[in-house]
Amino acid sequence: MMDFELNEDQQQIKRTIREFAEAEIKPHVTEWDESQHFPIELLPQFAELGIMGVLFPEQYGGAGLGYIEYSTIIEELARVDPSVALSIAAHNSLCAGHIFVGGSEEQKQKYLVPLARGEHLGAWGLTEPSSGSDASSMRTTGARSDGGWVINGSKNFITNASFAGTTVSLAITDRTAGTHGISAFIIERGTKGFSISKKENKLGMRASDTASLSFDDCFISDANLIGEAGQGFIQAMKVLDGGRISIAALAVGTAQGAYEAAIKYAKERHQFGRPIAEFQAIQFKLADMATQIDAARLLTLRAATLKNQGKNTTRESSMAKLYASEVAVRAAEECVQIHGGYGYIKDYPAEKFWRDSKLCTIGEGTSEVQRVVIARQILRS
Repeated sequence: MMDFELNEDQQQIKRTIREFAEAEIKPHVTEWDESQHFPIELLPQFAELGIMGVLFPEQYGGAGLGYIEYSTIIEELARVDPSVALSIAAHNSLCAGHIFVGGSEEQKQKYLVPLARGEHLGAWGLTEPSSGSDASSMRTTGARSDGGWVINGSKNFITNASFAGTTVSLAITDRTAGTHGISAFIIERGTKGFSISKKENKLGMRASDTASLSFDDCFISDANLIGEAGQGFIQAMKVLDGGRISIAALAVGTAQGAYEAAIKYAKERHQFGRPIAEFQAIQFKLADMATQIDAARLLTLRAATLKNQGKNTTRESSMAKLYASEVAVRAAEECVQIHGGYGYIKDYPAEKFWRDSKLCTIGEGTSEVQRVVIARQILRS
């Protein structure tokens, strides 16, 4: 059974993050977007708020919270700046999340604890220039060497790459085994043969750092192999089930921010002697936005609730991510339309929400991939 209301503690978390985002992030949104600046200077404040290790037990330096709280935090950050929310989500769900899901106790103590405490950012390397949705075509290799592995290859579109102190990356260690030949490794910043290359100049989410990783005879010891060789892809699928909940929450927050901006403008803008909010054409747009955002939020909370219960959420996570991401794009586009010509200029937040929203339908599995995942799940039942 689902409770559709946040409890008192969850409401307090929502208020705290909203106040923080309004005070510390909102005044800088345009500046950070235009300069492509990720606010690494806020890392101590992120850490103090507990949002660098939301889902992890206190014994690993985390806040010990669940997916409802996590979704709420990501939504509130995205409502003000989706870029910041994206970087926080990638840190929690992907990098730290992979170590939590598949790592040994020693690896958790050494790597998860500082990540959860917010001592540095984490990154996760799956995507490659020739390997996006099709992970089996990965070209980065890990070859057996004395006491470890030699990694060669590259990754691209990696969130937080330039700032990450810890990166989890996947590589093919047995080409004959397909996805069962993919392994996951923990790589520390500064490791010989590991470097950060091209920083991407993006359409949206510009304050979230995105860059490429390069591996040139990079030696990684056995101690930094997560789980056993060949388990990386299976681990990654578990990681993405949770990660897609965070992207759904990010999309809901993006849509909510666009919706609120549209309402504010519609009440202020006068045409033909009255606010445009009084025109039915505008009212219908706002009504559709409100309904779709609520539906997206409920799908996200359902997936979060099931995840908290320890249930398999592959179908529910994909449904939430698919629907919420497409709602974000529609809501952001309607926000631009309601603003008219002002929606096309940077004096108003509409155009940024529009640019930022599109990534939600691409990152952590495109809408097309989500439909494949959902279809497989429903046809198995």
